[in-house]
Amino acid sequence: MNTQSPVAAAAMLVSLAFAATVLERWIDRRRPQDLAWATSLGLFASGAGALWWGASAGWSAGSFRAFYAFGAVLNVPILALGTVYLLASRRTADRITVATVLACAFAAGVVMAAPVTGGTSGTEVFAADELPQGSEVFGAGPRVAAALASSVGALVVIVGSLWSMVRLGRIGGPAARRGATGNGLIVAGALVLSWGGLLNSMLDEMTGFAVSLLVGISLIFAGALTATGGRAGAGGSVDQ
Repeated sequence: MNTQSPVAAAAMLVSLAFAATVLERWIDRRRPQDLAWATSLGLFASGAGALWWGASAGWSAGSFRAFYAFGAVLNVPILALGTVYLLASRRTADRITVATVLACAFAAGVVMAAPVTGGTSGTEVFAADELPQGSEVFGAGPRVAAALASSVGALVVIVGSLWSMVRLGRIGGPAARRGATGNGLIVAGALVLSWGGLLNSMLDEMTGFAVSLLVGISLIFAGALTATGGRAGAGGSVDQ
């Protein structure tokens, strides 16, 4: 039995558990950042599930489309909405959310509808035990969508969280320090997910991606709970 399948399955199950926990917080407190984080963790679980599918059953056009849509296009922009709600006014954040959801839906449609290299099934570019690269499977459209989604989303998360850390550090106090720590964990998780390819130098590609998903999701979950776990939220505001 290969090592990729159980690691990918673990990443999926951990993501689902984390998503359920944060969703419960949203149901209790109705804070939009919790809903954004819960949705993002659910999307990470879907990406990990697609990775499990491909690792256990062999890669195909269907499993790779699902992995690419959930793992490369949708999750990071939705994760970034949590940061947006912490830093912007509710009205502004709601408008950004509508634009982001529409853009993500369009990008996912591009991935699902784009032709696969090598014909309808693309069997020539898929190997049972090797995670294909996007450049080997898709043309420019899906790859541009993935690059824009991941880079812009990661930039919002990292810059916004770092700004919040500086702001909260100036405020001082236990709640502010907790918020700063939570933002730091979210930044670390986003960086791990963005730099998951670095693991490929030590592990095979599928194992590397699965491990990076598991570690990155765990850090984001810990950051989300820590940042809003007390009376002060990650943006420095006091929960009512």
